[in-house]
Amino acid sequence: MTNSVEMHPDRIPGYDGGPFSHRPELLDDRMFWLGHLYNCVQDEGAGELLLGVDEEQATDFHHRLLTGDDWPVFTVPLAGGHRLHVVYRAFQDDEGVDYLLHHPHWKQVEHLAQDEGHFMGPALNWAELCAAADSGLPGGSTDDPHARLLLLLPACGDDAVPGDAVDRLAAALHARVAVDAPDRLAAALLESQQPAGPVHWVRTEDTGWINDGHYSYRNPANRFALPTTRLARVSAALAPGTGGPRGHRSQP
Repeated sequence: MTNSVEMHPDRIPGYDGGPFSHRPELLDDRMFWLGHLYNCVQDEGAGELLLGVDEEQATDFHHRLLTGDDWPVFTVPLAGGHRLHVVYRAFQDDEGVDYLLHHPHWKQVEHLAQDEGHFMGPALNWAELCAAADSGLPGGSTDDPHARLLLLLPACGDDAVPGDAVDRLAAALHARVAVDAPDRLAAALLESQQPAGPVHWVRTEDTGWINDGHYSYRNPANRFALPTTRLARVSAALAPGTGGPRGHRSQP
């Protein structure tokens, strides 16, 4: 079940839009998850595993969230007072889901990913995703690790997920989405890793963890990438712990 939120923003510095609405009850609605995860499926088989006979109902539900008068926002608290916000951007003709990172001392949020027709990302590697899901910190839209994992999953891409990743994702799908074959669906989602794709991550001294995604703000080779100092603070904010994510290749 969801908790009352303490970190829900009335405004997000450096991010236009709103008014924002706190809708934690949506995280207990199966139709929400079907729509939220829809862009994670690559082919008809995976789509059938996710949606079954509920595709039309889920599509309509998701469309209403992105065309309403307010913008639903979900918050995942991180260590050190950082927060990940998942915003359902309901601009007419420019709707989508934005993944934002913020700290109260920052002048503006860092825009890490957007899930829409022109996807930007990924925002997270697998270890960062699991760390955010498992933080156990109060004050977000939910304290359930399964819900937090699925909420952030569309912003994750990683070519080095560990061997237990399928079991971890399947458990979340079983708990929150009640699909008929969670193991098969989890394997399909992790194989394709849509919409971000399985990008490669490395750690550098100046930037922390970065990737080679063609549309990622955390790829310094991209013209729209975050500056070096901001890449470093993003990596620090998302770090699962000292030493960086396990199972990833690093360079000096």
